[in-house]
Amino acid sequence: MAIVIYTDGSCLRNPNGPGGFAFCLTEPDGTSWTGAGNDPSSTNNRMELVAVIEALKNVPVAHACSVHTDSNWVIGCATGKMSRKANLDLWTEYDAVAAGVDTVTFVKVKAHSGDVLNELVDKLAREAAHELEIEI
Repeated sequence: MAIVIYTDGSCLRNPNGPGGFAFCLTEPDGTSWTGAGNDPSSTNNRMELVAVIEALKNVPVAHACSVHTDSNWVIGCATGKMSRKANLDLWTEYDAVAAGVDTVTFVKVKAHSGDVLNELVDKLAREAAHELEIEI
């Protein structure tokens, strides 16, 4: 069975505003956990991709995983259907991290459609971005 990952990114002002990312990782045995973080000056696309990278860093070696995201840009660029013209530093990191995972498949999730885990990571990503807004 594959590890199931939900990811989301948020940026309060796009571009160059406080950004946040979050992921929820569920292992085949049902164990799950979340992770989140932020960046004081980012973009929504960067935070979407950072969420995927950080989640994949937590996948045990040689496991397959499905990444559920509402980002057409991440899915398109990760699967080669769109060209990678921006955030090349992160795409280099993504490729390195993804190489350590058995297989990565992407599942498109409609944002704000009631999917419980998508709503959870959306909330966590926004909260992470807002933490920086309060600090600034």
